[in-house]
Amino acid sequence: MTHSPTTGVLLANLGTPLSCTPTDVRHYLTEFLTDSRVIDLPYFWRQLLVRGWIVPRRYRTSAKLYQQIWTSEGSPLLVHGKNVKKHLQDRLGPTFLVALGMRYQFPSLQEALQQLSSCQQLVILPLFPQYASSTTGSLLQRTMELLQAKEVIPTTKWIQSYPTQPHMIAAFAARITPLLSKGERLLFSFHGLPEQQLQKSCPCFRSDGICCVSTPSSSCYRAHCIQTATAIADTMGLPSHFYEIAFQSRLGRATWLQPYTSDRIEILAKQGIRNLIISCPSFVSDCLETTSEIGGEYAHLFQKNGGESLLLVESLNDHPLWIEALAQLVLGKKDGEKPI
Repeated sequence: MTHSPTTGVLLANLGTPLSCTPTDVRHYLTEFLTDSRVIDLPYFWRQLLVRGWIVPRRYRTSAKLYQQIWTSEGSPLLVHGKNVKKHLQDRLGPTFLVALGMRYQFPSLQEALQQLSSCQQLVILPLFPQYASSTTGSLLQRTMELLQAKEVIPTTKWIQSYPTQPHMIAAFAARITPLLSKGERLLFSFHGLPEQQLQKSCPCFRSDGICCVSTPSSSCYRAHCIQTATAIADTMGLPSHFYEIAFQSRLGRATWLQPYTSDRIEILAKQGIRNLIISCPSFVSDCLETTSEIGGEYAHLFQKNGGESLLLVESLNDHPLWIEALAQLVLGKKDGEKPI
């Protein structure tokens, strides 16, 4: 006897352009950057900055970068997302229904929730291990808005963050291990955020980072990044002098989380490090920020300053341990589960 799925699982990621054409990239960047949780300015000034300055200056360059990583199946982020969805569905079985949705562009969160409309309960699972207002916060807010419009709101639970989920940590360690013998130093590069944004979500925030070690906040993105990197290093038995943490993808002139990955790469190369391993544990799928920014732009920067080889660690993508981590989160074997 076949039973209908009773629990829907929304796998949610940031998003990706519909195609790598300049027009589609422009649409994606505009939707992304006009989100008030991404650029924290009053509506008029945010729209003016994004539509009148940032996007017109960036979309053609961004389109060329997307064209370099685009596959025959589409955007790597979407391809990996579909693979994860399939494997997680297989792991959870027929009483669950897994859907993939993106905060920006397609497949949209609304489309994904529609696929799950027959389910009695929902699990909202953002593919961001570390909580940030501009990623998880924005995604959960939009999901709440969509659910509130329903006549019958299903029983719903969020997976807000999971920076030290054991299977995920083991998956990162498994990706890094084959490169250990080839590198002299390991750099954990996380996506950066403006300090101003963290000051709002983490009242104890300090630029020097002492707060993240002495009294870490449960909502502090930087504290989550430190927890993830430390857990990976501890699992692998790495000495503290072998690895460090930095932050990438800075946009604009505002002060972002430091140290900047670009600065550390340049300094390490000038200090004589010839072979540098870089892992990006805030990105669970290979995407523009890993393949192009780290593997292209920063690799060139490293070699320009005297380094020989920048070894980019593959993201989790559809690693079996990553699938198991997601399954454990859905099933309530938790690290960060917060029911509504």
